[in-house]
Amino acid sequence: MTVLEAVVDRGAARDALVATPNDDGRARRFADFPTFCDALDFAAQGLRGFNFHDPRGTLVRPYPFSELRADALIAARRLVAHGVQPGDRVALVAETGPEFAALFCGAMYAGAWPVPLPLPTSFGGKENYIDQLCVQLGSSDPRMLLFPGELATMCAAAAERHGCPGLTWEAFAEVAPADTALPDPDPDAISYLQYSSGSTRFPHGVAVTHRALMANLAGHAHGMGFVEGDRCISWLPWYHDMGLVGCFLSPIANQMSADYLRTEDFARRPLAWLDLISRNQGASLSYSPTFGYDICARRISSQTHVAERFDLSRWRIAGNGADMIRPDVMQGFVNAFAPAGFKAAAFLPSYGLAEATLAVTIMPPGEGIRVELVEEERLSGTPRDLSRPARYRAIVNCGVAVRGMEVQIRGEDDKPVSHHHIGKVWCRGSSVMHSYFRDPESTAACMVDGWLDTGDMGYLNAEGYLFIVGRAKDMIIINGKNHWPQDIEWAVEQLPGFHQGDIAAFSVEAENGEETPAVLVHCRVSDPAERLKLREAIREKVRAITGMNCVVELVPPRTLPRTSSGKLSRSKAKKLYLTGEIEPYQLAA
Repeated sequence: MTVLEAVVDRGAARDALVATPNDDGRARRFADFPTFCDALDFAAQGLRGFNFHDPRGTLVRPYPFSELRADALIAARRLVAHGVQPGDRVALVAETGPEFAALFCGAMYAGAWPVPLPLPTSFGGKENYIDQLCVQLGSSDPRMLLFPGELATMCAAAAERHGCPGLTWEAFAEVAPADTALPDPDPDAISYLQYSSGSTRFPHGVAVTHRALMANLAGHAHGMGFVEGDRCISWLPWYHDMGLVGCFLSPIANQMSADYLRTEDFARRPLAWLDLISRNQGASLSYSPTFGYDICARRISSQTHVAERFDLSRWRIAGNGADMIRPDVMQGFVNAFAPAGFKAAAFLPSYGLAEATLAVTIMPPGEGIRVELVEEERLSGTPRDLSRPARYRAIVNCGVAVRGMEVQIRGEDDKPVSHHHIGKVWCRGSSVMHSYFRDPESTAACMVDGWLDTGDMGYLNAEGYLFIVGRAKDMIIINGKNHWPQDIEWAVEQLPGFHQGDIAAFSVEAENGEETPAVLVHCRVSDPAERLKLREAIREKVRAITGMNCVVELVPPRTLPRTSSGKLSRSKAKKLYLTGEIEPYQLAA
C-alpha cells in the first residue's frame, strides 16, 4: 500500500465512524440512583455514550456507555489484582479519553476512590509539574498512579518520589484481571476525591460520597431542564469539578451523549469548539468559564463570515461558571455570534464549588445574563464619598439554589443578613462534601452544623437569586477599606490592547510597612520609552477609577499563572512575584 492509499484508507475509516445517538427510545432518568455504579449500569443498557474528537473536531472514537461499563469492570478487576482494596485511593492523570473514563469508573466499581490529577500546563515547566503531582500524591496517599504513556517520564518520577507504583495506561492493560466478585456499592461510601483548582502548596482533597454525587447530578439536571434530544459538547478538563462532574459524570448519570475536544486542542484552536457545536445535530448544552467565550469572540475578525461558518441556533444552554462572570465579555460574544444564530437567552450563569460537589445555584433556563449595578461603596463596606461621582460594578445574577440545596448570606458575626446585604456565602444540602480528606482542622473551619462556608462573598435578592461579588481571600484591604481585585483589573482592561487574564491585582507590603495594591500586567511592547508611558497610563487609570495609588509592574506575556481550570491565580502570582520567580521588566525611574 502506498502512502497516499494509506492516508485515503485512514480517512475512509474515520468517515465510517458513527457517533452515539442523542436518543435511543429509552426514557431518561435524572440521576435517581443509589450510587454512580448503578447509574452506569443503567446507562449501559442504551445506545448513548461519549464521542472523542481530534483537534479539528473530527470524530475519532465513539465510546458507548455499554463499552465504557465493560471496560470499567475489567479495570476494576485489574485494580483488585494489583492489590487495590475498598477505600484505597487510585490516582489518575485526567487525560480526556476512554482510558481515563474506564479507569475512573473502574475504581468506583472496585470500591476505591479515584483521584483525578491535572495534566501539565504551559506554565511552570517539567519540575513544577512533578512537584505539583508529588504534593497531591502526598495528600491523597494513593495505592498507585496511572497515567498516559506520553507523560511517563514526569509521572513516573512523581510516583517514585512519593513511593507508590506508577503505571502507564498501556502497562496497566497488561495486568491480568482478578477472577473475583466486586464489592456491592454503598451510597454512603466515598465515590471519589476531588482537588480544587487552587490546590497547590496546601491541597484540600474534597471527599464526595455516592449519595452526595447523585444528589448534585440530579439537582443540576432538573435545574437546567434537560430534555430529550439534548447533547453535551465540552472541552473542559476532567480534573476540574465543572469538567469532571458537569461534563463527564453527569452525561452518564443522566444518559446524555457527549462530544469532547481535549482542553489543549481547544487552547490551540478555540473556534473548533464552535465548529463542533455547529456540525453536531442536537448539540444543545455546553459550558465554559468566561475566558472561553472571550477568546472565541476575539478570534473572530470583522471580515469573517460568521453565519456561513457556524450554526449556533440549536445551542439551548450556554453555561457560565468557574470564575467571575463578566457581562461585557458575554455581550461581546453575543455581538460576534448572533449572525450565526446564537441567542443571548441561552446564557445560563451558575455558581458552585468542589466542596458542594459542583452546583449550588443555577439560573433558570431562558433568563440569560441579568445584572444589578452595585455602588463601589457597598462593595467596599464604607460610607459613600459624596465628593466623588458614584461608581458602579455590574454584578451578575447566578440563579437560584438547585434542588436539595439552601443558600444563606452571613455577616461578620456569622448571623444571617437580609436580602441585598453583602456577606459570606454559606450553603447546606444533600450534596455538600463529606470532608477534606485527612484534614479535620480544615473541615471544621469551613463546616458548621452542616453548613459550608464557601469563602465567597455575595448577596441574595428578595426572590432568592444569588449574586457573587468576589472571594473573601482575594479582597485587598487598604487603610481599613475593602477593594476587590476585579475592579482594579477591570480598570486596566479599559486601556487599549488588554484583555481579561492580562492583569493580576493583590496587596503587598510597602517599604513603610503599610499595605499597598500591586498590579502585574502583561506587556507586549518592547520600546523602553513606550513601556514607561504604559506604566504611567496604567497607574493613572487605576487612580482615576479606584482613587488609589498602586505599584505597577510590567511582565512578559504568558507570565501570570493560572489554576488547572484556566482561572487567573492571584495568590500564586503574588507568591511568585514576592519570591522573584516572576521577573518584571526593569524600567527607568
